[in-house]
Amino acid sequence: MQAPRPTVLVVGATGRFAGLVVPELVRRNANVRALIRDSANVEKARQFGASEVATGDLRDRRSLESALEGVDGVFHIGPAFAADEAAMGVAMVEAAARAGVRKFVFSSVIQPTNTRLKNHASKVPVEDALYSTNMEYTILHPANFMQNIAAAWPSVVEHGVFAEPFPKTAKLARVDYRDVAEVAAIALTESRLSYATLELCAAGMHSREEIVSMMSEELGRPIAAGEPTFAQWAANARVPYSDHQMQSLAKVHDHYARYGLGGNSLTLRAALGHEPRSLRSLIRELALQSATIA
Repeated sequence: MQAPRPTVLVVGATGRFAGLVVPELVRRNANVRALIRDSANVEKARQFGASEVATGDLRDRRSLESALEGVDGVFHIGPAFAADEAAMGVAMVEAAARAGVRKFVFSSVIQPTNTRLKNHASKVPVEDALYSTNMEYTILHPANFMQNIAAAWPSVVEHGVFAEPFPKTAKLARVDYRDVAEVAAIALTESRLSYATLELCAAGMHSREEIVSMMSEELGRPIAAGEPTFAQWAANARVPYSDHQMQSLAKVHDHYARYGLGGNSLTLRAALGHEPRSLRSLIRELALQSATIA
């Protein structure tokens, strides 16, 4: 007899990152219930693959209780740089535990104990809350998302410059969030990643000088490495953040400037059971897309 399909509640299911988890869960025969704040996103959630949609708010306990009814697993990622991110995450953990949820996957961040960075430290209370439940938790520590490079790609193609507000020689560990999404889906539909805390990085740590070299080779024309100030970068990027969020983001980039970002691909490779996507493969994919559009 075939096991019943698990129902997984995906927080932020229409977002840039959690939205990648939805199709991975569907591919593994899970029933996805999308948690959205705005009812205008119902159709978008269904296009991503969700078969159910719950409207709720991480700050509203009753809405979480309703969304969690009959749920087997939860995928949670917090709103980036929100001042009350930790409180929202803890609220979701506690609500899931009360609802009898069996599995909980938390997309945290690499080096969460780096208390100098608020967006890293805000993950610690959520992880701590998971340890005091009977749920099968899996905690993901992804490095800097390669999707940030994808977001900058149209500007790279138009202006011939890839710019980030820290030195072009700083080396960062990065990860393609599609691989993170695959790990999350494995954890929510299988048992082999239960109770694991996983650092998730692609192979290698690359400077922006190395990245633009890859871009130049794949595009067949020179791409330069820009070094704007944070203010210049923020003005061009038009990041939709509050002053508080921008201050927190500036501290992250200052940390990169001083120390880079370390990371190792061993656990991602083991969790996936195959090689992770490389930075080169993402750049090649973006270049091919540009050539198709042109």
